[in-house]
Amino acid sequence: MKPMPMIHVPMPVPRQAARHVGAGAACLAFALASAPALAAGTDLLSLTRDALQNDPTFASARFTQLAAAESEPQARANLLPNLSVGVSENANRLDYRSVNFNVQETFNAWGPTLNLTVPVYNAQYWDSLTQAKLTVAQSEAQLAQARSDLLVRVAQAYFDVLASQDALAALRENKKAVSEQLAQAKREFEVGTKTIVDTHEAKARYDQIDAQEQVARGDLAIKQSALRAIIGHDAGEISSLRDPITLAPPQPNDIDSWARSAESSNFSVLASRSADQIAHYEVKRARDAYLPTVNITGSIGYQRSDHGNVYLNGSDSQTNSQLGLTVTVPVFTGGATQSRVREAHAREDKADQDLEFARRTAAQSARQAYTGVDYGLAQVQALESAEVSAKTQVDSTRLGYQVGMRTNLDILNANTQLFNTQRDLKKARYDFLVNGLKLKAAAGSLADEDVATVNALLQR
Repeated sequence: MKPMPMIHVPMPVPRQAARHVGAGAACLAFALASAPALAAGTDLLSLTRDALQNDPTFASARFTQLAAAESEPQARANLLPNLSVGVSENANRLDYRSVNFNVQETFNAWGPTLNLTVPVYNAQYWDSLTQAKLTVAQSEAQLAQARSDLLVRVAQAYFDVLASQDALAALRENKKAVSEQLAQAKREFEVGTKTIVDTHEAKARYDQIDAQEQVARGDLAIKQSALRAIIGHDAGEISSLRDPITLAPPQPNDIDSWARSAESSNFSVLASRSADQIAHYEVKRARDAYLPTVNITGSIGYQRSDHGNVYLNGSDSQTNSQLGLTVTVPVFTGGATQSRVREAHAREDKADQDLEFARRTAAQSARQAYTGVDYGLAQVQALESAEVSAKTQVDSTRLGYQVGMRTNLDILNANTQLFNTQRDLKKARYDFLVNGLKLKAAAGSLADEDVATVNALLQR
């Protein structure tokens, strides 16, 4: 087969990702080409909106981003003039002695002082500002990753509930069929056309399904509870997937293309890349501690005392002002600066390894999700064929039972196989859709439109 042309997935900008996480991305490549709009109700899209408002994990990530956004104005403040006002009152003791004059007295002095500091040159402050901007970009990428994870978590929980409902429904349908077969076996035994063995086989199968039904009911309750923990309320009756639906492979239909996109555009990779750049500037900031700093300093103060003149009684006041240029040159810090440089280098090396790990993890996630989509589609197609064969087998077995060529156990097994195949087919479709969302999430291109496209596959 001729390979599909590669579709380039552009690298998302973290700041835009925080505001419109994934906005403008293409719809799922494997979804139905022209799906009708879903009527109002409890569907995947409405529950996703609820999760965005109520999920505590995403809310925590959102507030973390808001807190990190304040690092930039705080770093910029170090480069701006700093003005402070202080007021003091002091008790003074004057002890003046000379050959002809001795004064000993205590007096109070108070007054305000206005201090001004204007940074002229401080390399570390500029490094901190650059780091703060990278910190903001990192927090925005982390928020985008949290939102992408939430979309996948809601879809996974939603289809887990549907899968549990389908498993329970399959058991109930099978139980109903076994019950009918049990009643028929009893009637035939009473008229003498069949033995008691058929009745015992049907009763044993009925009891077995009844026990499995209790387990399935508990599993459904657990899955519903997991969905409620995300959206913050009971989901109620949720819309099921339409049957049949048309599924198609992802585009581009190339696992390496998705892996490369994940290595460059995955939000965790973007966050790690920002962390790596922050560590690089931390090395620079540590080295810049060797450089001198230059500040303009000034102050003006007013002071009034109840006895400010040692020769005259009374009170006086004075105003002092100064303006100057202060240059500070670090000479010796006891080895602290050299130690901080070595520490920064070690953290930079760690950040390099963290970035490489993030890239490999993203690529692995993309490959794993692509494999799930690729083989999942093959599984769906195989189960669709198996469903047709199972239906044919049920009809043939019933006919064979009527003419005496098949036993009651054969009918029970044929019915069980049909219901299990239908259950597995629905589960395979759910897994296919969820893996498709995971694939786009790994590539950093999952958008609300993708969820809406999957939502359009649900029943009206």
